[in-house]
Amino acid sequence: MATFLYRLGRTAFRRRGYVALMWLAIVAAVGLGGMQASGASSDDSSMPGIESQKAYDLMQQRFPGASADGAGATVVFVAPDGQKVTATGNRKAIEETVDSLGNGSQVARVADPFESRAVSKDGSTAYATVTYKVAKDKVTDASRTAVNKSADEAREAGLTVETGGSAMEAGGGLSGVAEIVGISVAAVVLLITFGSLAAAGLPLLTAIVGVAVSLFGIMMLAHPLGLTSDTGTLGMMLGLAVGIDYALFVVSRYREERGKGHTPQEAAGLAVGTAGSAVVFAGLTVVIALAGLSVVGIPMLTKMGLAAAGAVVIAVLVALTFVPAFLGFWPNAVLARRGRKGSRTGDKAEAHAGSAQNVAVAKEEQGGKENLGTRWARFVLRRPIPVLILGVLSLGALAVPAASLQLGMPGDEAKSTATTERRAYDDLAKGFGPGFNGPLTVVVDAKGVSDPKAAVKRISEKIGDTKGIVSVSRAGFNKAGDTAVFQATPSTAPTDAKTKTLVKTIRAERPALESDTSATFEVTGSTALNIDVAAKVQSALVPYLITIVGLAVVLLMVVFRSVFVPLKAALGFLLSVLAALGVMVLVFQQGHLASLFGVEQTGPIMSLMPIFLVGIVFGLAMDYEVFLVSRMREAYTHGESARQAVVSGFRHSARVVVAAALIMIAVFSGFIAEDGSMIKTIGFGLAAAVLFDAFVVRMAIVPAVLALLGDKAWWLPKWLARILPRVDVEGEALSRRPAENQAQAENQPPAQAPDEPVEVRV
Repeated sequence: MATFLYRLGRTAFRRRGYVALMWLAIVAAVGLGGMQASGASSDDSSMPGIESQKAYDLMQQRFPGASADGAGATVVFVAPDGQKVTATGNRKAIEETVDSLGNGSQVARVADPFESRAVSKDGSTAYATVTYKVAKDKVTDASRTAVNKSADEAREAGLTVETGGSAMEAGGGLSGVAEIVGISVAAVVLLITFGSLAAAGLPLLTAIVGVAVSLFGIMMLAHPLGLTSDTGTLGMMLGLAVGIDYALFVVSRYREERGKGHTPQEAAGLAVGTAGSAVVFAGLTVVIALAGLSVVGIPMLTKMGLAAAGAVVIAVLVALTFVPAFLGFWPNAVLARRGRKGSRTGDKAEAHAGSAQNVAVAKEEQGGKENLGTRWARFVLRRPIPVLILGVLSLGALAVPAASLQLGMPGDEAKSTATTERRAYDDLAKGFGPGFNGPLTVVVDAKGVSDPKAAVKRISEKIGDTKGIVSVSRAGFNKAGDTAVFQATPSTAPTDAKTKTLVKTIRAERPALESDTSATFEVTGSTALNIDVAAKVQSALVPYLITIVGLAVVLLMVVFRSVFVPLKAALGFLLSVLAALGVMVLVFQQGHLASLFGVEQTGPIMSLMPIFLVGIVFGLAMDYEVFLVSRMREAYTHGESARQAVVSGFRHSARVVVAAALIMIAVFSGFIAEDGSMIKTIGFGLAAAVLFDAFVVRMAIVPAVLALLGDKAWWLPKWLARILPRVDVEGEALSRRPAENQAQAENQPPAQAPDEPVEVRV
């Protein structure tokens, strides 16, 4: 591995013009394709294997003419205080608005609130339902503008009017705030880390190239593969974070190799051969975790995971090829200012002097044996047990709230009160009851029953008598008369735990009703769908954990030739992810410091969040494990003692790992400012998890455990050593190169022609 990547790095450095043109051509090609694409698809709510989906599929089959996929809008009218919507003037204004709503070319029908009995008992509130001929992603801005214009006419008559529904969602997308915040903080961190504008700018520039390729690629494939806008957001989030970090590690190793006196081309090869090896395996763990999301069996989750995995693969390829190519164009620009002197000519004497100065600068940057990373490592080595206990107890305490985790799918109730959708939700809940916003849809299959109407009536009455149901609508039959649909309105809100219990109670009554009527029924609707999805995610979490952790442990065994290091890495990850879930419960579910993070309404955590958090954070946690511990392993294989190897690993990697973690935290934190509740939650969870994993697990618990294990940390049974393939992540093959070949490589003039072939025996 190291030898192959060494040659790749030297080739990219030497053929820098071709490599740069190749990436620019890729950006142009996918950019052109992405700009001409149809755009993101509507949300893919298909959830195979759950009752809600089965009921929906049955409706599609038995009601072939129904526009089940059509978008809908709800216009809510509230009379002034002390008045009713049924008053003559108010009723006239509402009826005129309804007539105006029906004039749109995409509108299929509008339900008049007075004809459809959509008026609250106290007469204060009414609503009109607009059904469209097209899906929500096909609703045009002109159609949404027409709804808002009609609402304004009713407002002029003195009514309070709010709008909601799937048709009024403009598709969201990225505001740009998250990216600007993340890149700005990353630039500051990189500048402090390297002390060079060029060294700070290079990881940002190459990461942006990688993100552009992945984002345009997702845009190009969005329509044919049914990718949503959240897929592009997640791909950009991860692509930007890992793209900066991977380039950061390669550039940092390049500066270190230049400090040892290597020529630019040789330093680029060694950087890609060593740090690049860690990048490959770190990226592979992220890809395993993201691709593993497919085992959950939720199509939307699978698509988002695979798209994000593709973005990570592109980030790895950019770090291995585009970064050394850029270093070829400006080999001295990324060095510290003092290290650039004497390195700008091909003269051997001056180059030697420059190399000497680079060595001095490298020692100064690392602080010899007294930099902060070294001092921290020695502190942990002297007190491993207190550090270990403190780290485990602190994360364990933060993880306690995760025991009360409630899963759901936040809707309009989670939006800001400044939005008309949230105000419409609140008005409907106030006028018609908290359960009105999440009615249960019951689909009765009476095929083969002698008296379908009697069977449906019996089921409807029984469900209506269930404690927690306030009303049941009239059942509607299909043309064949063998299938009926009706709605049951709960007394509690869609995200209330009592509603979840109610759904379970209704489904528990099914066997007795089926025996009594010979008909069967299933419960669906958005509320039941969210409950079923949460249950499916919870049941899939353990198999998913076993899959990705098992594969990653095997991969890390191959990388580190150790049993205990991978096990320690997996256990540390579990601590950090549980602590992140606990903090999410504190903020998003219990409301502690909620206003600080822009959380308007507390409630259940998004159903898909735990599985997302586990998958993404596991990959990122293994990133830091590989980057940090690989330098310890490198020092250990080169003859240092186990304890001294820990110090050496921190001396070379601590500052860079800290910078990488701060960059990731900044990138993820920026997405907390986004409007979408899904992206906001993911951004917060990932930022918290990276904070805990990088600074508590990898920087404290890992060295403490390695100090206690000593040489046993690198133990691997002989029988397992024979089975596992041997890969060279530490670059041992590069350090064993014949002295004359290395000297030949070292003495090559830096101004060598780009197309001149170079043969290096490795």
